[in-house]
Amino acid sequence: MPVEPPPSRWRFDVDDVLEHGSEDLVAVGADLEPGTLLAAYRRGLFPMPLDPGLPEGPISWWSPVRRGVLPLDALKVSRSLRKSCKTFEIRVNTAFAEVIDACADPRRPHGWIDDRIRAAYVRLHELGWAHSVESWRAGRLEGGLYGVAIGGLFAGESMFHRARDASKVALVGLVDLLSDEHAERRLIDVQWQTPHLASLGVQEIPRADYLARLPALLDVPLPAAFT
Repeated sequence: MPVEPPPSRWRFDVDDVLEHGSEDLVAVGADLEPGTLLAAYRRGLFPMPLDPGLPEGPISWWSPVRRGVLPLDALKVSRSLRKSCKTFEIRVNTAFAEVIDACADPRRPHGWIDDRIRAAYVRLHELGWAHSVESWRAGRLEGGLYGVAIGGLFAGESMFHRARDASKVALVGLVDLLSDEHAERRLIDVQWQTPHLASLGVQEIPRADYLARLPALLDVPLPAAFT
């Protein structure tokens, strides 16, 4: 089971988030201690550097006005993706650091995972809160994703692929891992919907709806794969 870290010295308040109206950015500052990260996720926020080019710059905290989410039963698996799934092996938490490093590859456009973010999520992983779902083929890590699991919420952070469909296969694997007797009460948060994610079934819901659903989500038992 995950280890609960010391509580954060920072306060995240849902009412304060809702007051930001049409802004996705809701706060700047604080720290990336495990207790702070968990407190933020439990209030519907997640961190990103305000400027990835400034390694000592402030951390920004986001709660999108239109939240991208994937209910498990909404996942769209095309015929070609289903075939691809048969060519990969899904593993969990066997290469967390390699997954986050691949997601942070500076050659990728719009990169935002800096050394501070990497270190913070490796610590969360060591405490049992952050997890990687990996697509392997012929002994090689070809794709994967990582995120934070709290109760019935899986807060996805980033994904990557080195082979065609490998990141999509990891997402299918994640949905399979979450599809237990509590599946209807679980939700995957992807932060923002993109055309690519929409093609896989990701939907948008208003920020207020997402925040209202959080307490019930957090009350769901963790899936066996993450305990």
